[in-house]
Amino acid sequence: MKRVSLQFLLVLLGCLMLGSCGNVGVERYAGERPALDLARFFAQPVQAWGIFQKRSGEVVKRFHVEIASHREGDRLILDERFLYSDGTRQRRVWTLTPDGAGRWRGRADDVIGEARGEVAGNALRWRYRLNLPVDGAIYEVSFDDWMYLMDDDTLINRSSMSKFGVELGQVTLFFRRQPSGAEG
Repeated sequence: MKRVSLQFLLVLLGCLMLGSCGNVGVERYAGERPALDLARFFAQPVQAWGIFQKRSGEVVKRFHVEIASHREGDRLILDERFLYSDGTRQRRVWTLTPDGAGRWRGRADDVIGEARGEVAGNALRWRYRLNLPVDGAIYEVSFDDWMYLMDDDTLINRSSMSKFGVELGQVTLFFRRQPSGAEG
């Protein structure tokens, strides 16, 4: 019995060590261009298209997001309106606040505590916990978001969603800035 427990612990430790080796810091992208300026990117209406994939790779949800923004002092307010492939709708309003050179804090009604973000070069990394509604229940999950500015009007986002350190799935989003006054 002790041998099985020791083997399990060694395998678990090995998995944790491998997982920590894969973490790349946002500073790795400091020299990448174009440089991401969140306030500038979201100064125009933005539309996004995305998918949620289970760990297996199966796409279980598709969605479209319309994002309007405005400034309140140094804060950036993002009003996101989601339409999912099953016809359901959701709204999330982010309040983003600069927190020093290249750092942001964010709050939204379904975010637990505060999101923390760092920008370097063309990349932004967000980390936060979210109350996620699924089939009538609410689950607390962790997000590790990576956004990459491809050109002045295009941003790609890849997020890993996990619970208790176990990946549940991934979200992939493609953001496109719209000319001011453009309709979707």
